[in-house]
Amino acid sequence: MKIARKNPPISPFTKGGTEQGQGNLSAMSGVIVSTKQQLLIHLKEGKGIWVSGEFLARKMAISRTAVWKHIRTLREEGYVIESSQKKGYLLRQSSDLLLENEIREGLNTSVFGKRGIHYFRQTDSTNNRAKLFASEGAPEGTLVVAEEQTRGRGRRGRQWFSPPGEGIYTSIILRPSISPNEAPKLTLMASVAVAESLLAMTSLAITIKWPNDVLINGRKIAGILTEISTEMDRIDYVVIGVGINVNTPRKSLPSDIEDTATSVFMETGKPFPRIALLRAYLEWLEIYYEIFRTKGFEPVMKRWKSLSGIIGRHISVDLIDRVRTGEVLDVDKDGFLILRGQDGTIERIISGDVTLLHKRGSNTNDN
Repeated sequence: MKIARKNPPISPFTKGGTEQGQGNLSAMSGVIVSTKQQLLIHLKEGKGIWVSGEFLARKMAISRTAVWKHIRTLREEGYVIESSQKKGYLLRQSSDLLLENEIREGLNTSVFGKRGIHYFRQTDSTNNRAKLFASEGAPEGTLVVAEEQTRGRGRRGRQWFSPPGEGIYTSIILRPSISPNEAPKLTLMASVAVAESLLAMTSLAITIKWPNDVLINGRKIAGILTEISTEMDRIDYVVIGVGINVNTPRKSLPSDIEDTATSVFMETGKPFPRIALLRAYLEWLEIYYEIFRTKGFEPVMKRWKSLSGIIGRHISVDLIDRVRTGEVLDVDKDGFLILRGQDGTIERIISGDVTLLHKRGSNTNDN
């Protein structure tokens, strides 16, 4: 978790869309549907039926030339659309890009993803973009998604491998009424939401490793980076960034993570719909955020423990200045590790990199 002191807003909240991105088409009062989106809606309503260009032009009060231009743009966005001079247009396949309209379609949330979605083909970091929008007044639930990150970040400044079109790289803005020292709980909450979404959408064996890694068979499939901005003794905003390896093939992994990382594709051998998984994550995140707000952290922590299985495990923890090895006795009410060291001393671990051990001193490579 990273903390930044709040700077005064430079300008009122405005729609985003720099760095090869598309602007936000949402407003607090509803969704503004562009002409291109209207056309797509008509094609989807056809449900595999040819839709004439004349019909589309008449329904949207535009020329048939304009219809063709929008069709061409949709194809560039990944939609598979057939055309015929006699029949018109037929939507064969929707895009797998993480586009706003695709995310919203079927999204079962009240707030998350409903108050603004900022889409980028490429950006340095979705967390950086989300912090900028938050500092300009973006409301809770505002989402930033990218097809590719050039400087995706993990904990301790590590780079997060973010190849184009293969993973989910997203950040969401929260404005919880909690003290800054409670912010680490949100990281554990997000890891539960990621795990729940993968469990719901796949048959894979998902576990959580403290504090922010989601694993399959001991290999990392997702990570979370939480950053906050504070004002005096209160939180101004929280940005939760999530990276999920979805369709990354093993051959694409950099050498430094090829033995420790995995993806849904690598585990199943099949491409997986990223949009459906992103929707599931947002829905589970909103569920657990509401539980956290109304019932406190205990129910979230209970589910986290059931998914982690870390209690009773022997681990080593890299604390930057030293390494501690011992047995995990518990994860306390604040989400911190209670570790009994090899010398018998008990220590509360607030932050660190955990390596799971089969037994004392034996590494499982679950890094």
